[in-house]
Amino acid sequence: MSPRRNRPRGGESPTDSARTAGDRYGGGGRSEEWQDEEWSVRPVSGASAAGKRYRCPGCDQEIPSGVPHLVAWSQYGGIDDRRHWHKACWNAKDRRTTRVQRSRNAPRY
Repeated sequence: MSPRRNRPRGGESPTDSARTAGDRYGGGGRSEEWQDEEWSVRPVSGASAAGKRYRCPGCDQEIPSGVPHLVAWSQYGGIDDRRHWHKACWNAKDRRTTRVQRSRNAPRY
């Protein structure tokens, strides 16, 4: 009996085709159109976000360390233009108002 094959025959290995410079954020990136611009959107796994905290521009709440989320940036933007979003906030970005709604006790930072 021959050993089990984990990759397809006659082609490159799955790891060779999946590895790109942009694979840093967990791969699976896609392109979306929003506000008449093309945006690159990539998921970030919880393990990749360990030790870092971000503020979601959609809800103005903090994304704690180790929580899976999305990174989005404009096609013509640079590294400094990346924004970290909760998945739900990114999906609801068109339904939100332009003004962030805060409760009375919410911090204003």
